[in-house]
Amino acid sequence: MNGNRSDTTDEDIGRRAFQLRKEKATERAIDRLRQGLKKSWSVYSQHDIEDLSWIIGELWAFEKRLDWEDLHFSKLTADDTQAIIQIARDLQENARNSVENLERVGDIIRARSI
Repeated sequence: MNGNRSDTTDEDIGRRAFQLRKEKATERAIDRLRQGLKKSWSVYSQHDIEDLSWIIGELWAFEKRLDWEDLHFSKLTADDTQAIIQIARDLQENARNSVENLERVGDIIRARSI
């Protein structure tokens, strides 16, 4: 038996698994959004897309899994997307009211998911 302890704990593994699921869900959501916006996707800068990815990842961590599955990113409009980007930037500058801001993002997406 090897007497060396692993530097990786179960907690570390759990955190990494969570992060990987979050990244994968975010990538799928961004891909669906891009497909839904079609040509208007090209107006977004790399910075816009990074902010959008960040807030969608935060929303994934915030939402219940069943609620997340009901969100239809492909139905969002360019105006919806711009509003979400603005909320992301506001939230990054001032973390106060983060729950309310994440709820606002969820509400924007839910309004198109009906």
